[in-house]
Amino acid sequence: MNTTLWIMQGLLAAMFGMAGLMKLMTPREKLLPKMPYMNELTEGRVKLIGAAELLGAIGLIVPWLTGSASILTPLAALGLAIIMVLAARTHIRRKEQGAAMNGVLGLLALFVAVGRLSGWN
Repeated sequence: MNTTLWIMQGLLAAMFGMAGLMKLMTPREKLLPKMPYMNELTEGRVKLIGAAELLGAIGLIVPWLTGSASILTPLAALGLAIIMVLAARTHIRRKEQGAAMNGVLGLLALFVAVGRLSGWN
């Protein structure tokens, strides 16, 4: 089970890391064509979401890998699951596609949180 959790953590960290960096490094106006929901968000909120995703990605790997403050890994996974619930809610409200992908990512993050808290090593 430990290997499965590590694979999930790696995949989630890669996806959230890329998404977070994109939101942090790209001006909101350049994101609008591919992400129309950004129209409802200020530049600061986009950067905040990007920072949360990037920190969550780091939190999925570093604490558990180093054995230092390893409780942060399931907390990071739980935080990312919450972000995905909120993202799915936005897509559903706007009648956009994307809620299903948010749901899958959220469930995977929840799986990691439960697995690491339960000690499925």
